[in-house]
Amino acid sequence: MLGPLGTIGHYILTPLYYAISGVLLAWHWLFSHIGLDPEGGASWALSIIGLTLVVRAALIPLFVKQIKASRNMQLIQPKVKELQKKYGHDRERLAQETMKLYKDSGTNPFASCLPIIMQMPIFLALFRLIDQAAKHGTAHGFMTEEQAKQFGDAELFGKIPLAASFTDSQGILAVQVIAALLVLAMTATTFTTQRQLMAKNMPKDALTGPYAQQQKMLLYVLPVVFAVGGIAFPIGVLLYWTTSNLWTMGQQFYVIRNNPAPGTEAARLKAERDAKKAEGKAGPGDAGSGDAETTGTTGTTTATQLESEPDRRPAQRQQPKRQSRSQRQSKPPGGTAKPAGPGKSGGGSGKDGARSPSGNQRSQNDQRNGKQQ
Repeated sequence: MLGPLGTIGHYILTPLYYAISGVLLAWHWLFSHIGLDPEGGASWALSIIGLTLVVRAALIPLFVKQIKASRNMQLIQPKVKELQKKYGHDRERLAQETMKLYKDSGTNPFASCLPIIMQMPIFLALFRLIDQAAKHGTAHGFMTEEQAKQFGDAELFGKIPLAASFTDSQGILAVQVIAALLVLAMTATTFTTQRQLMAKNMPKDALTGPYAQQQKMLLYVLPVVFAVGGIAFPIGVLLYWTTSNLWTMGQQFYVIRNNPAPGTEAARLKAERDAKKAEGKAGPGDAGSGDAETTGTTGTTTATQLESEPDRRPAQRQQPKRQSRSQRQSKPPGGTAKPAGPGKSGGGSGKDGARSPSGNQRSQNDQRNGKQQ
């Protein structure tokens, strides 16, 4: 019916049918052996969630490339602005220089879209798998016709067909309620993930310019696209997409928290957390040792101060030494001068000076000493 395009699509989707059906049946076998009803909607709904986890785990290397590409795009934004100022008048030269900058810095502007691009064929294959199993009982991949019929007729909670959608609710109000909740969850997780990236993991320089405008456009456009398209998706496909968005949000939160881009709000918060952890590791033991060191230092200082203080006790009075008669006679003439009394002066000396002997007294002393000898 579609001619060449249909043939190309068939060759692209056929390998995906085998891959998706193989993972889906493996989870279904596991849940059936746990005790869930093989024909029930719970076992098939959980199998779809398990398929999502396997797909997202397989896409982790592409997610790492996406993170690196986004970070490189943020870091080279100042250089892109310089090129725009320099070659703004020449669009062709600007495009050439910009591509050269991407090549030199090892940045692929399309790498940030790889996880979404890679999931689109899987999303389409799952959509076709559910739709054709429900409408025609057609089996694809490893599914048998019996399994395809069970998958197409599976009902969540016994009354919500996984193949039903908001626009094709089969007259069941619960289908529209569940579909609306899943569409809102899918839209909210998409918006939160993009908002988280822009608010915490983009430098201030990257919040302006074409790249920032592109991110802001995705912030508001993608949720609207998913909301409009989501009302036509089967419940099973909405489960896949909502689970995938939750994985993306959690994965991005982990990366931003533990490996933020330099110069961002997330990097500042991580530095604060690391500082608090370092203080916590120091702990009361280190504080106690610090106190002990302080106490020891204080004790040493006090001891030193006590040693350096002069002895304030009164000095003991020295008793005069006992002298022999010959030692007493060997003293200079006149002996020790006695201090003059208050208000008296002697021999031309000062007011307070000692009175010196006169000439007659000296001669008498000399005669007395000579007789004794």
